[in-house]
Amino acid sequence: MFPVKQILPMILVAFGQALSNPLFWLVVLLVGAQYRRFAQTKQRLFGVTDEPVWQHTLLATFHGLLGGLLGSFLMILVGISLSQIPIVWLLILAFSLMLISPRFLCFSYAGGIISLSSILLGFPKTDVPHLMGLVAILHMVESILILISGHLGALPVYTRNVTGRVVGAFNLQKFWPIPIVALLAVPLTGQVNPADMVQMPDWWPLIRPMHAGNLDNVIYAILPVIAGLGYGDLAVTSVPQRKSRISAFNLAVYSLLLGLSVFASYYPVFSIVPALFGPLGHEYIIKLGQRRELNGKPLYVAPPEGVMVLDVLRSSPAASMGLKSGDILISVNGYRVNSRYDLAEALAISPFFVEVDFISFDQKQFVRRQGRKPVDEPFGVILAPEPYDSPHVEFGQKGFLPRFWERLLRK
Repeated sequence: MFPVKQILPMILVAFGQALSNPLFWLVVLLVGAQYRRFAQTKQRLFGVTDEPVWQHTLLATFHGLLGGLLGSFLMILVGISLSQIPIVWLLILAFSLMLISPRFLCFSYAGGIISLSSILLGFPKTDVPHLMGLVAILHMVESILILISGHLGALPVYTRNVTGRVVGAFNLQKFWPIPIVALLAVPLTGQVNPADMVQMPDWWPLIRPMHAGNLDNVIYAILPVIAGLGYGDLAVTSVPQRKSRISAFNLAVYSLLLGLSVFASYYPVFSIVPALFGPLGHEYIIKLGQRRELNGKPLYVAPPEGVMVLDVLRSSPAASMGLKSGDILISVNGYRVNSRYDLAEALAISPFFVEVDFISFDQKQFVRRQGRKPVDEPFGVILAPEPYDSPHVEFGQKGFLPRFWERLLRK
């Protein structure tokens, strides 16, 4: 039986060491800087501000701690050892691939390339099942974080779909600081105090090290590690909550890579299977999601009559009247609205009191609401794009190297 009662306190002690590491708080600051950039983007695009940056940062840190605890337990349960993985090469290659495209900043691609190079060329020397097992566990943790918080703080944007039409969407961007507990497999030399060790079951580790020799002569040390996870997506055909659930499910299925890694650790001849599945499976998931969003029916478009609400600011007059994303405004203060200019004029008629007629997105029913609006406060709605609006973001953003190459060709 797995010694949970002995392992859990050790994880918590190492977790506390990670939290006392200044590097963890540097990662928290970097996460906060990203959320600040999103807030500035919203201000620049729509002239409005919403939730404070510190709120997003604290929530992401809390979720990151939960994800780190789960990831730490999985790392030890499976027996992933960092001593079997060329971490430096993994980081160098991941950041190099980012120059081609931001979405390549993922261990799926770097891990797959290093694994294939190790199998075919013998360099860099790595334990493929351990490396791809690490990739699988990180994606399993990411899928859970996306499920519980991937939709929070979604940024409303305009984008262009496959037909060339500018449509409303939500840019889902999340970052989490992750303190995680990893293992280091080291040869047993000399005498070790049994009180300092935990006896593991015979079936452990699930992923057996390929280069460690006899496991009776190996001990595992617990090591706190600071990491970060990120998630980026675009919701065009569905609401952010549903889009994040779909992405979380796809990543959870992708984490079946862990099972392939366990199998390959017992039958090394099959190591090429997780090495190929890692990058190819991840790329398939990305392309599948992009095709669905590009080719599917967009959700946030200008209706035949009225204007559609893309987003509603929290604690605004519109939110207090029950307006939600996807609602269609028909009239305001008794005046028909078919554009943002009509809305501005209708709101100017009665600066203190607002009466809104709209069709609700959820029930598809006509609703009339009244409320107060202070003169110095915006009404609090961001509208779906109109026919002549320009897109803010495009699918498949290019990295530094493709942009640099295009500039050279234009000269």
